[in-house]
Amino acid sequence: MKRAISLFALLYFTFFSTSFSFASTNTEPPIGSISGTVVDDQNKQPVAYAAIVVKSEDGTQTITGGITTEDGNFQIEKLPEGSFILEVQFIGYKTHSQKLVITKKNQKVNVGTIALLEDTEELSEVEVVAERTTIEQRVDRKVINVGKDLTTAGATASDIMNNIPSVNVDSQTGDISLRGNSNVRVMVDGKLSNVPVAQLLQQIPSTSIKSIELITNPSAKYNPEGMSGLINIILHKNANIGFNGSITTGLTQAIEAKFNSSIDLNYRNGKFNFYGNYGNNIGKYVNDGTILRIDENSLQEFDFFNNNKSHLYKVGVDFYLNDKNTISFFTNQNIFDGKGEGITAVTYNDDLSRNLTQFFADVSENQSEQYNFDYKLDFKKEGHNIELEVDHNVFNNDQDADFRSTGASLFPDYMDFVDTERTQTIANLDYVNPLDSISKLEIGLESRIFETNVDYSSTGLSFNEGGNLVPTPSTDFDYSMDIYSAYVTFGQTRDKWSYQVGARIEDVEVKADTNRVRSFTDKYTQVYPSAFLTYNPNEKDQFQVSYSRRVDRPGLQQVNPIREWATPLISSFGNPSLVPQFTNSYEVNYTKRVKGGSITTGVFYRSISDEINRAVYVDRLDFNKLILTFDNFDDTSAYGFELSANYKPVKWWSINGSFDFYSQTQRGITESLGTDNPNPTEDDIVVEDVEVDNTAWNLRMNNSFNLNKKLTLQLFGFYRGDNRNLQFTMEPMYFVNLGARYSFAQGKGTISLNYNDIFKTMRFAFDGERPYPQVGGFNWESNNLYAGLSYRFGSGKNRAKQRKRRDSNTKQSSGGLL
Repeated sequence: MKRAISLFALLYFTFFSTSFSFASTNTEPPIGSISGTVVDDQNKQPVAYAAIVVKSEDGTQTITGGITTEDGNFQIEKLPEGSFILEVQFIGYKTHSQKLVITKKNQKVNVGTIALLEDTEELSEVEVVAERTTIEQRVDRKVINVGKDLTTAGATASDIMNNIPSVNVDSQTGDISLRGNSNVRVMVDGKLSNVPVAQLLQQIPSTSIKSIELITNPSAKYNPEGMSGLINIILHKNANIGFNGSITTGLTQAIEAKFNSSIDLNYRNGKFNFYGNYGNNIGKYVNDGTILRIDENSLQEFDFFNNNKSHLYKVGVDFYLNDKNTISFFTNQNIFDGKGEGITAVTYNDDLSRNLTQFFADVSENQSEQYNFDYKLDFKKEGHNIELEVDHNVFNNDQDADFRSTGASLFPDYMDFVDTERTQTIANLDYVNPLDSISKLEIGLESRIFETNVDYSSTGLSFNEGGNLVPTPSTDFDYSMDIYSAYVTFGQTRDKWSYQVGARIEDVEVKADTNRVRSFTDKYTQVYPSAFLTYNPNEKDQFQVSYSRRVDRPGLQQVNPIREWATPLISSFGNPSLVPQFTNSYEVNYTKRVKGGSITTGVFYRSISDEINRAVYVDRLDFNKLILTFDNFDDTSAYGFELSANYKPVKWWSINGSFDFYSQTQRGITESLGTDNPNPTEDDIVVEDVEVDNTAWNLRMNNSFNLNKKLTLQLFGFYRGDNRNLQFTMEPMYFVNLGARYSFAQGKGTISLNYNDIFKTMRFAFDGERPYPQVGGFNWESNNLYAGLSYRFGSGKNRAKQRKRRDSNTKQSSGGLL
């Protein structure tokens, strides 16, 4: 940690001296200031957090700006001598504009009280924009502003993620990937969660999502974890004056029924803003599949059934001590109860005496508790602040699995008991200082403490090294990771150009103990630089080049030596000796606004070292079985291309589409038996170093038809090309969805109806050669009907106080997107 602080100090003084030299190039010293008060024209109440914009005399260039305080007051300082245009902007009001002149004799200009007029036309336009999903290209991310076209597409965050460009959700496991890579971190409101990602996405109602941020090249201000970057889900936060809320409920009918609902409540009065919400997801799920092993003519048939119930609670309060000090607190409580049943039948067509059937029953209960505290101090200068945030999360999971088998199995019936407890505490201190009207310096410190304990016991038997059946030993696995980091970023905007550079240093120590015996230790210090350059030649075009260094630290399941899952022929284990994988990521993006729409495109390249990937080994205790695990491999690379566009041929028809292509070389190890000997030995094992060049692509297309102001129809199509990994070649997947949405009660209520996979084409099918020739496929309830109802209530103008969002210094452009 001392090394981290030392380098942090060096980085700080380096950037500070650089920024000072940039700031000193201004030939005109700032001499003036502008102040005033903004109120509502009708009720004369202060309008808090209205945007104050100071532009050049011809209105073509923004000089500086700020926002009004809780009492509607504002003050903009350090303005040079000259003539300007002052604009006051706030959603739902007409923009106020007036001319100003600052001279040496008139340095401090007080414009008095500015009364904003309500703009009913603008309010209706805002509602129209909200119908359609849009994209903003910012310095270090793409922001997908979720419209009603996506919330209609499904009940939960998991349902709509496949509609987001470059994002895919595995329909079998719920795992999420970005740009074809599963090394991605998922956050909610900028916070990492201990809740498993697949479960978390199922718990978040789609109507609660305000936007989804794809941070493929995060700046140094963000944690550098995840080769493909970060996905940040931003939830709606109501902060209107008075009592407000919304309620949503939905039903999905397939082979089995699934039910979801949520309620959001908010009360804002004076210095306090209280809010809370509750959401649930209750449903039964059916999956089935087959795997045919060609070399021995054996068939595995799978039937799985799950009955899951999840509940999410959130309660929070914002306390505005005064215009400069804000304290916020919230807690999230996630409760999950899952029951699963499965049957795996193995048929050996050439030797029926070997046939066996395994019956599996699983009960899993988990709970996550999150507690978040935030304090922000705003200094006198606009945008100058310091913020402290502490986030503590505890996750507990109890899983009991019961295995019963009939037929030729050598193993008796047994039960596994796995208890998992994870805690993480994250504390970060961020300081932001706008050095002048075009420059910004940000520095920060962060501490992350992770602790995990897995307690495993079993009633079964297993082979020892001598080949004898003995009771399966109990295992206690402790895994901890302490990370201390510091960062600094500096950015400037000069005419049509803007840039941001930064670096983050992390000191990491990892410890893993099995049955209180140290099994693995790793300690390292790394620097993660980042750089962004943006060019806006005009209002319709934007170019951007970026670079960042990333790390993929092995996840818990990748290092956990306790068996994750098992079938009669294969078991999955982690590898405690995995070391981190590092990635250098390069991107070029371009956004073009055209009449009736926009186009956003980009290319990326990744250079990867110590790649983490799958490995398949022969089980040394039973040569007829395989072990699926992870290992580190040689350096590799990946590249890709993305394109998204929207177009409105006519007023009532909107077309949104995206195409993404990616390619990566994957390396791994597979072992197989090179003999048909019924009593194989170590010498019969064949080891193969595998290298696979995978090229894949996805195409998404959405059509929205506004039949009238209340009724909208949607047609959505998705196609995923064939895909390869170390074991399989996956066949193409595609589906078509139909949707309809009807608004009532002056837009406060919405009824949604969606028919998914109308042609029943969605299926996971594959064939492979490693570790043995096989073909197979899996099916799930992709063909379903969803009906949803949402209604919002309450009134009052929004006066929300922004919590920490790490994007305040970004420029943006927007366009439509699915």
